[in-house]
Amino acid sequence: MSEELPIASTEAKQATLGIATKPKKTKKEVITPVLTENALKVIEKRYLKRDDENNIVETPEGMFRRVAHHIAMADEMYGATKEEIAEVEEEFYEAMAKLEFLPNSPTFSGAGTRIGQLAACFVLPVEDNMKSILKTQMDMGLIQKSGGGTGFSFSKIRPKNDLVGSTGGIASGPVGFMQMFNDTTEMIKQGGIRRGANMGMLRVDHPDIMEFISYKETEGKLTTFNISVAITDKFMKAVEEDTNYDLINPHTGNKQGELNAREVFDKIVQGAWRNGEPGVIFIDKVNAKNPTPNLGDMEATNPCGEQPLLGYESCNLGSINIGRMVKKVDGKPEIDWETIEKTIRLASHFLDNVIDVNKFPIPELEENTKRTRKVGMGVMGLADLLFQMEIPYDSNEGMKIAEEAMKRLSKISHEESEKIGAARGNFPAFEGSMWDKKGVKNMRNAATSTIAPTGTISMMATASSGIEPIFALVYTKTVMDGTELVEVNRHFKKALEDAGIYSDDLLRRIAQAGGSVQKFTEVPEKIRRVFVTAGDISPEWHVKVQAACQKNTDNAISKTINFANSATIEDVEKAYLLAFKLNCKGITVYRDGSRNIQVITTGTAEDKKKEGETAEHTVLATGIRIIPRERPDVIHGSTYRLKTAYGKLFVTINDDEEGMPFEMFSTLGKTGGFFASNTEAICRLISLALRAGIDPQEVIDQIKGIRGPQPTWGEDGKMILSLPDAIGQLLERHINRSQPNLNLNFNTPEPQKISEEKVEENLESINPVTPTTSTKSLADLGEAPACQECGAMLAFTEGCLKCPSCGWSKCA
Repeated sequence: MSEELPIASTEAKQATLGIATKPKKTKKEVITPVLTENALKVIEKRYLKRDDENNIVETPEGMFRRVAHHIAMADEMYGATKEEIAEVEEEFYEAMAKLEFLPNSPTFSGAGTRIGQLAACFVLPVEDNMKSILKTQMDMGLIQKSGGGTGFSFSKIRPKNDLVGSTGGIASGPVGFMQMFNDTTEMIKQGGIRRGANMGMLRVDHPDIMEFISYKETEGKLTTFNISVAITDKFMKAVEEDTNYDLINPHTGNKQGELNAREVFDKIVQGAWRNGEPGVIFIDKVNAKNPTPNLGDMEATNPCGEQPLLGYESCNLGSINIGRMVKKVDGKPEIDWETIEKTIRLASHFLDNVIDVNKFPIPELEENTKRTRKVGMGVMGLADLLFQMEIPYDSNEGMKIAEEAMKRLSKISHEESEKIGAARGNFPAFEGSMWDKKGVKNMRNAATSTIAPTGTISMMATASSGIEPIFALVYTKTVMDGTELVEVNRHFKKALEDAGIYSDDLLRRIAQAGGSVQKFTEVPEKIRRVFVTAGDISPEWHVKVQAACQKNTDNAISKTINFANSATIEDVEKAYLLAFKLNCKGITVYRDGSRNIQVITTGTAEDKKKEGETAEHTVLATGIRIIPRERPDVIHGSTYRLKTAYGKLFVTINDDEEGMPFEMFSTLGKTGGFFASNTEAICRLISLALRAGIDPQEVIDQIKGIRGPQPTWGEDGKMILSLPDAIGQLLERHINRSQPNLNLNFNTPEPQKISEEKVEENLESINPVTPTTSTKSLADLGEAPACQECGAMLAFTEGCLKCPSCGWSKCA
């Protein structure tokens, strides 16, 4: 820390601290956050502090004040007085309480808590030796335990089947070690309360590139990883010329074969068309903007791809809610650039402070993060802003506003970083950096801007996500008693009211049509043109808006390029080529309906078994037609509850007159959609088998032990591998307890019962705050899966799945 000089006034001292001077308030204004029902649900589930019995002990206002106080205390390190810190704290609080600026989720869940880990993005190095690989594996576990996601480049690992000189053995190759990391993440998510998310990258010139590209074609592999190919400019030139390119063994540095660039590119595009994997990072474009080339090249990004980092770097993120920054001048809407600038300057101070008060899970992260002090400020609410300005998202004017917003954010955040650097010192790796070579004298942060996923915080702010268009103008929300309520975008509702055509019937019809208004001719053409949704916008415009924002973004951008289900492989290819041409740093695509798992809904009453139908409902076994027994009018049994990763599972098992299992029914929490219908289907088939005389143990042997993508610990200490495994365990428990005379060879003693309170207490020791967004590979989640908390249909945006109803999200 530099020596503190005498300061004559508070304003002068604020300037020395790198804080913009502001006029003193004559009267303290008390700001109370105004939050929607959905926002409150998000906050309660993910951020509010809880006691040892898992009871909420904090209000939303208390949460904002906790975060503001914790982050403001960093000023004490630079000589601020208690009064000055209190003033800064109040400014931080007001920006968050007004929902004008919100930091990333880990800051809300970690600030002022025992864990204290506040960053969202991490990249770890993977070198070509077992010592490095195993250390990285351990460090990954510590980061994920603290709630962070991790990114890796496996490009330095020698190819599969290479000789290992020290042992004379055969190398596993990058994909083999990715699988090892994946299994470790699976185990951590089983023992903790938040699943880990990974990004695995491989250079396109690695000899194992074809295995890497095709590895996730089969569902169920690398379930905790998103994978991306690091594509070079040299490769793209070979694609254009339809020539071969060299594969380089990273261990020897020598050429190890060649491939046709066009064939490899086609394989990548086909994968993206099929299920979104692999993604693409244009690695040379990333390093062309590397702010610290003196420290080496960037090789990997965080799990969502918007934050390229060096090994053992982390980054904390935050977003300006520009949708709230529109004012009326002479009755016409104008962008409130003054408020935007003020908020950017405040957020620059906030995010730099986060670095100083953060508790890093491993020492190397603290050292390397503080060496460059990168932060990632971005925006959310772009679609909201354009709605208010009556400007279509897919228009030149809309694109220019997006570009201008990021241009101003970049310029102002750089100015603030210069100011803070002059007062507090430059980032330690400043000498030899891009800023040093530009002749800049001071810079506190090597990078300042990023457009990150805002899934949960945009829910809190009731804002459109990041720079994404809105997913649906109207959607249906199902409440606990089964009533369906229609939710409508507030700006769209006002436009309909102003036009005199608002009605409940119109909203219901729009919701039934998927939330788009384009086919409703009774809605004025001007409204239809302004209020476009993600599915209404061509992929070309999605790419163009991303590219416009990338021009002035230090890091990268999390954005989804949406395609209709009917889109061809050639359509996806065009988007990839356009993204490269327009200097995007990467691209994520989603073709509607392209996920392997589809939403399954339960049948209607007409689908149920009709009275008198018996002989038609049969199964065949060893050539003999078996007629299932009819169900009596009265039957008795037991209902079991089991806590699973998908919610609380209730299974009723009814017995026949001899005490043998006869039928099963299931309910999965409050959810509908895929997971609940999955359990219903399993239980129906089991009931059919039991009524047909199949030995219950045969059923147990078939389904118990099936492993799914979200294993977890049960309340009795047993591992629950999947929903089928859970049902098998309950059937086994039922038989074991009700039929002790059966020779079922159960030699394992019943584990000691662990109370739900004890489980929560154990989990509290891992993370004292309710977990934030749980994540897994998005390619394994289905076309439009049902929310596992409320059953509403999820939207795919910013590379994440998000529930517009209750705020649940999965970002990978």
